[in-house]
Amino acid sequence: MSPATLLNNAPVADPIGLNRSPRFTLQKAQLLKRLPYTVAALVLVVGSNSAHANLASNVTDYSSALETLQEKSVQLQSRQNPRQWGLSDVEWQKYLQLQQGKRGVQSPGLDPLTMLGVESETSAERRRLAELWVKEEYQRTEKELAFQREVNAAWNRLYSGVLLVNMGSTSGIVPDSRGRLALFVRDNCARCDVRLAALLTDNRAVDIYLVGSDGKDGSVRQWAASRNIPVDRVRAGQVTLNHDRGLWRQYGQGQMPVILRKGENGWLIAAF
Repeated sequence: MSPATLLNNAPVADPIGLNRSPRFTLQKAQLLKRLPYTVAALVLVVGSNSAHANLASNVTDYSSALETLQEKSVQLQSRQNPRQWGLSDVEWQKYLQLQQGKRGVQSPGLDPLTMLGVESETSAERRRLAELWVKEEYQRTEKELAFQREVNAAWNRLYSGVLLVNMGSTSGIVPDSRGRLALFVRDNCARCDVRLAALLTDNRAVDIYLVGSDGKDGSVRQWAASRNIPVDRVRAGQVTLNHDRGLWRQYGQGQMPVILRKGENGWLIAAF
């Protein structure tokens, strides 16, 4: 007998008799039957992982491209906006830095001219920025007044019996508000100063409420003195200086500045 025949006929070690068990034969058949599905599942898992990897790569590429576009947009705005405000690139960069610093926290939302003007280091710089601000404010006011006149006319045509709320120009106040007014302002508010100046120029009787004074009389007096509020008008009672004491939150509807007048049904917004 050849060695190959001897090897094929040699008994295989089977100490617990698995090869002789019908149950083992059945289990082996079941495993062999399931093998193709197991392999297919592994292929799907590997393919799925590959797909997820490709998707993640695509998302990363898209995010990177989007960030690049956003950066280019910001750069383009940085080149355009200074010209719109009459500022140099250096001044614009200073404005962006101020936005990220203490001033940006103290006075969020300030326009570039006001923020740079408040933080000016020289009187010449402050004067130049003030002139730019006045020019911009004049142009803005003219546009708003022109539109406000059309709003007034439209309101009279459509709702003549309903009180008109002014859209917020610097001098126009609801036509029938010739009585005493309440003006709510805060410090470091350029629009508040414009509103105050308009009322004083128009010789209106007004009660001024300083928001954020924390009940300190000295803060109110200092604020009034820095804005040249006529002392004789205060003594005569035509102009009064007051702490806000939460009234602005109750009546101001979040507007700053805001002018209120006393109506038949309580306080009404006359302008903002």
